[in-house]
Amino acid sequence: MTKQLDGLSSIVSEFDVFLIDQYGVLHNGVEPYPGAVETLTALKAENKQTVVLSNSGKRSVANIQRMASLGFADTLFDHFISSGEVAHRYLKAELKDQSPRSCYLISRDDDVSAVEELDLEMAMSPDDADLILISGSEAERYSETEYRELLSIAAGKGTTCLCTNPDKKMLMPDGLFFGAGRIAEIYEELGGTVNWIGKPHPGIYQYVLTLFADIDRERILCVGDSIEHDIAGGHAAQLKTLLVRTGILTEVNDQQLNEQFEKYQMKPDYILDQLCM
Repeated sequence: MTKQLDGLSSIVSEFDVFLIDQYGVLHNGVEPYPGAVETLTALKAENKQTVVLSNSGKRSVANIQRMASLGFADTLFDHFISSGEVAHRYLKAELKDQSPRSCYLISRDDDVSAVEELDLEMAMSPDDADLILISGSEAERYSETEYRELLSIAAGKGTTCLCTNPDKKMLMPDGLFFGAGRIAEIYEELGGTVNWIGKPHPGIYQYVLTLFADIDRERILCVGDSIEHDIAGGHAAQLKTLLVRTGILTEVNDQQLNEQFEKYQMKPDYILDQLCM
């Protein structure tokens, strides 16, 4: 049974660790949501461990810098774990004993942190690459049709694809756009195979849980605005979940929310209208 909360204060004593999504929960990409900084401050005062767990294809350092620019000091959380950071560690281990491979990178804001310090040669075209790495979407510049045309030959050849940001939707100041996860989905539709790193897939949770091996999973709470990613991933990892009705759910009414629960066949343990204590 899902419980509607007025704030975290009513359940804060039940948890030791809070895994909190970034975009759509703490901020909208431009500014913090009201009460977000205060909530992290309050959790720190309660001696709770807080992890910002993000489906960002960028590595953790770049995300921490962005958070700081929005008013979130790095002292407000204990760890920042991005899917891009987990993917980078995975690739570094995978490539350790292999000869250099060519990689075609699809990213955002010309970000190349996903391939820094890796033994990879950058391909100018996906048709010539051994690996397609999808870490971001530029949906405001390119259409789904253009991405489909870009990737069709590589997918037909069976080129390995790694998606480090499974989000199908991307929250921007101008609204919602299709995200990196949708580009990877297009790759699958073209017949290609995608390896996914990030929520709701298990690898990112396995990494997080190694940091808290001595804490019962019942004492860890996942907080996010996506049923498909935050809630589904938390459930699969046997963690408690809290859905926040900001971000991609801002314009979703009760009926539409219930339709999403039906679609994904799951509900969160708790719901909050916005992150607050």
